[in-house]
This record gives sequence, C-alpha cells and structure tokens, in this order.
Amino acid sequence: MQQANHTENGDRRTEKSTNKVRYAVVGLGYISQAAVLPAFAHARENSDLVALVSGDPRKLQALSRKYKVAPENCYDYEHYADCLMSGKIDAVYIALPNQLHKQYTEDAARAGKHILCEKPMAVNEAECESMIQAADEARVKLMIAYRLHFERGNLEAIKIVNGGKIGEARIFASTFSQQVPAGNSRLRGGDFGYALYDMGTYCINAARYLFRAEPTEVFAVNRNNGDARFKEIPEMTSAIMKFPGERIATFTTSFGAASNSVYEVLGTKGGLRMDPAYSMSGALAGEVTIGKKKTKLKLNYPKRDQFAAEIAYFSDCILKDKEPEPSGREGLADVTVIRAIVESAKTGVPVKVSSPAVERRPGIAQEIRKAPAREPEMVHAAAPSR
Repeated sequence: MQQANHTENGDRRTEKSTNKVRYAVVGLGYISQAAVLPAFAHARENSDLVALVSGDPRKLQALSRKYKVAPENCYDYEHYADCLMSGKIDAVYIALPNQLHKQYTEDAARAGKHILCEKPMAVNEAECESMIQAADEARVKLMIAYRLHFERGNLEAIKIVNGGKIGEARIFASTFSQQVPAGNSRLRGGDFGYALYDMGTYCINAARYLFRAEPTEVFAVNRNNGDARFKEIPEMTSAIMKFPGERIATFTTSFGAASNSVYEVLGTKGGLRMDPAYSMSGALAGEVTIGKKKTKLKLNYPKRDQFAAEIAYFSDCILKDKEPEPSGREGLADVTVIRAIVESAKTGVPVKVSSPAVERRPGIAQEIRKAPAREPEMVHAAAPSR
C-alpha cells in the first residue's frame, strides 16, 4: 500500500472545508469495520472519511476500495505522522487497543488534529490526564466515544430516573456479559485486557449518569471457573460502588457467560429496567414499574446508528467550537473507578475513589437519530462474542 509523505516543511495547516470535518480512522479492527466506517454514510452532512491507518495491508486495500478512500490516503502505523501532517485531515477516530490510546491521541494533538477516542479512554488515570493536557495545550477537541450519550432509549431512561417518576433513585444493578471465543485478543493478559475494561465501562458510566454523581468507594472481586480461555485474565468481575446519599450500585461483567445487557434502577416509588440496555447492534427496550399496583409502562426504541450520531455530534462541536460531552474528563472519571475496582479485586478490601469533577452529564437534548447501518463483511477481524 502506498504511503503518503509529510507536507512540505512539516506544515500542519489544512484545507478544511467550512462545513465538513475530514477524518482518519486509526485502527481497522472489529469495531471500526462493524460500526465506525459504515457510520460515515449517515454522518455525511458534516463528516467525511478521507484516510485509514492500519498495520494490515489487506485491510487497507479492501477497506479503502469499499469506502472510496484514495490509496495515497492509506497509512501503516509507522507512517501515522505522515497522515497527521498531510494537510488532508482535521480529526482522527482512534479505535486501537486501550494501551495505545495515549500515544496516538497525543501525537494527533501535537499535530493540531481533533480526537475522537474509543473507550475506555486509557489504561490509567495518569494517561488520561496526559491526554487531556495534550489536547488543551494544542487547543483541539477531545471526545470519548460514549455512543449511548446520544441514544434516545438511554437518554429517556436518564430523564425518567431523574424526573421523579420512580421516586428517589436508591439502587442500580447491572449485568453485561458475553461468551468470548478462545484466541480473541480480549483474552490476553494485562489489567487493560479483560471484561472490566471492555464492558464494565458501560455499567460504571450508566450508574454515574443515572445517579448524577460520582462513586466514593468500591469493593470488587474477580472469579474464574478454570476455563482454559481465562489463563491470563479473570473470567468475570463483580463490584459494589457506594454513591453519595447512601445509594448503592452493583454490576457484574463477564467474558464467560451467556450474552446479557441489562440494568435496573429502583427508586422509592418504582423502578426502571432496560433490557437490552447497552446494545450497539439492536433495538433497546425497557419497562417502568410504578406504585403498589405495579403499573407498567413499556419502552421500545428501534435500532439506530449510534456511531453516526456520535461522529456527527463531534463534528458539530469542532465546526461550532463547542466543548463536547462526553469530554476527556468523562473518560477520566470512568478510568478512575475502573482502577479502584482493579485494586480492590487484587487486595480484597474496599478502595476509596477520588473522582474528578464532571460538569456536564448526558441529557435528552443530546439525542441524535440516525438510520441503522447494516454490518458489513469483516476483513481480518473477528466479532468479540460467539
């Protein structure tokens, strides 16, 4: 695959359109192929896919042809700097393994490019803070890809819980699980490679925005059933999170259980249950139960292109110079909780959490509706579950 060169004298200036943001997608694994790349067709009002970055020449060749990306705008990782300095892009969508988010984000910031980074934001708090600082110093936008912050089903759940319909929210409980096949990269060792990081982020983020608060203490355990797939990582993690106002949130996330995606919030007058709650590829559904008579209200939300929504939103923030929600500080808040859970599971004792201040949380005004995209055929990429 042909590699592009630096612009003359390393010039960082671009020829950005006044109404569209030009993106490079960095990393062409499952999430990029299944959701990110197809999403640009539904975000075309303000977003263009113009460059690809991958270490796999076969992916670059096949996907550049499929998405009409010019061959000269396809780069391997060794030439990522050439992509950043080419003058052809304004922003990057980083869909790399967690441990690479910091490096590729900071390189983009130094080149004056805006960054939309997959979650979890990074491996630890120090990396998150460094990414935030790099974006601030370069005066570029940094957003973390929390797709559900723009999904109507999720946003209406927030509105219901905080609107008094179920009384005072007291308890949050969630399960997010799937069967990950042997050989999948998610089963490799390291604190950043297991279900807590990959799926637990959703549960933590949901508890935080539904309670509109940050946890103050966590207690967690890891469990492993001896399956050979889990030689390097825990099979599952369960956590209890204390919130201000004497509220409790619990969740379990697993790579070794049947697929499940659900959360429930119980209040003093009723409850809300979302099932499925976190789906990216299907409809969301829920039920509100109120009062002693158990009056029930069914909630149904058709499948939407959640990735097109977040891309279009981020482009709007760039074009109108608005601070995105979810920002880097939102990503930092979740990673802070994750690291406390990791420590508690290792030590067997509760761990205090000192979360950063989060000024903005998702609300119904952020809803963006985009028609669903059909998942394409994969090129050298495997789905995370079987």
